[in-house]
Amino acid sequence: MSMPGSPLRIADVRATTVTVPLQAPLRHSNGSHWGRFVRTVVEVETADGIVGLGEMGGGGESAEAAIAGLKPYLVGHDPARLEALRFMIANPTASLYNNRTQLLAAIEFACLDILGRHTGLPVHALLGGAVRDRVEFASYLFFRYPAADGTGEVRTPEQLVAHARALKSEHGFRVHKLKGGVFDPDYELACYRALAEALPGDRLRYDPNGVLSVEGAIRFARAIEDLDNDYIEDPCYGLNGMRRLRENTTIPTATNTVVVNFEQLAANVLQPAVDVVLLDTTFWGGIRPCVKAAGVAETFQLGIAVHSSGELGIQLATMLHLGAVVPNLAFAADAHYHHLLDDVVVGGKLPYAGGSIAVPEAPGLGVELDRDKVAEYAELFRELGPYPYDRDPGRPGWYPLLPNTAYADHEAEGRPAALDQPS
Repeated sequence: MSMPGSPLRIADVRATTVTVPLQAPLRHSNGSHWGRFVRTVVEVETADGIVGLGEMGGGGESAEAAIAGLKPYLVGHDPARLEALRFMIANPTASLYNNRTQLLAAIEFACLDILGRHTGLPVHALLGGAVRDRVEFASYLFFRYPAADGTGEVRTPEQLVAHARALKSEHGFRVHKLKGGVFDPDYELACYRALAEALPGDRLRYDPNGVLSVEGAIRFARAIEDLDNDYIEDPCYGLNGMRRLRENTTIPTATNTVVVNFEQLAANVLQPAVDVVLLDTTFWGGIRPCVKAAGVAETFQLGIAVHSSGELGIQLATMLHLGAVVPNLAFAADAHYHHLLDDVVVGGKLPYAGGSIAVPEAPGLGVELDRDKVAEYAELFRELGPYPYDRDPGRPGWYPLLPNTAYADHEAEGRPAALDQPS
C-alpha cells in the first residue's frame, strides 16, 4: 500500500562504538562506570546524502550488529513515517522477544535529525515548538573511585560537599542529585544531610536505584523530610513498593525504572505510586514517546523530569529538545554530562551557564560529529574493550540483591587494580 510522506528514503545505517573518558570512575548501586562511558554512535543516511545522528548506551560488537540487523527494515523507508517505524522495529508483542526499544530510540533520533536537516528546522520545531530556550540541569553527584592520577575520589561527606561546591561554582547548579545505594544507608543519610547543610537554598534529590527495602526507604525518607527535597527517586523497587512508600512520606516519589512505558504509566495513573515520571529518551524509545508521556502526565497532573542514562552530545541534544517542548517540565533535568572529559561532537562539550544548557537552534538535533574524535574514541574502545556496568571493580564477585544488604566499605580508600587492566 502506498502511503504519503516525505520524498526522503533511507539508504544506509551505520554504527560505531566509542568509549569516552570520565573525570573518575562513578560508583552506583549495581557496580560502576569504570572511568569511561561506552556509547554507540548511529548514523542513518538517506539516498540523497543527508546523514542523521543517533546514540545508544553500551555497545561493542553486539550493538553494532544489532543496528546492522535493522538495515533490511530501514532501507527504502521514509524517515518521516516514524509511527510506522515504531511498529516495524518494536511491535509490542514482537518486542517480548527482540527488545528493540533502545535501538528504535537511536534510529528515531537520527530520523528526526534527518527531517530537521531536510527542512532547515531544529527538532524542537518539528515537535510543536519550544516553550523555553534553555534547560536547567541538576548536578549529578556520584561516589567515585580515584582517577588514574589519584584525584577525583568522592567517598566521605567532606569530599562529597567539596565536589558539589566545585560543580556549583563551575556550572551554576542549584539542584543536586546524589546517586546512592553504594554505602550503608545510614552513612549515605549523613552524606545527604551534609550536602543540605553546605548548600542552603539549593534543592536535593536522592536516588539509590531501588536497592532499599520498602521499610528502609520509608525510614530514609522520614529522616530527610525536613530538607528541601525535589523528590526521592527509586529508593525501593516496584510499583507496589513505591506506593507503600508514597503512603508513608511527605516527599514526592519519582522513578525511571518502574514507569518506562505507557502500560506502566496507565497503572500509575489508576493507582498512584509515583508523583514524578523521569522521561529518558532512550528508555522510552525516542523523543516522541517522551512528549506523548509528558502529555499524559499533564492531563493527570503528574510531575515530569528529563532523565539521564549516560549521554554524549548526541543524546544530550535529544534531552534538550525534549526539555524545550514540554510545557509541564517543572524540575531540573539530570545529566551525567559534566563528568565527561570530552565529547564526539564538533566544538567539544556543550557549555553550562547558570546551571542550564541552551537548546540547539541549528537544523535537526543541532550537533555535528567530530570525525577525528569519533575515530580516536573508537580506537580507544578497541584498545580497552567494554566493561561490566553491573560489577564493582573494588569488590570482585559481588553483586547486589534487591533489597540489598551488602554495601561497600566507606572506609576503604584507593583505586582498585582492576580499573587499570584492559577487559
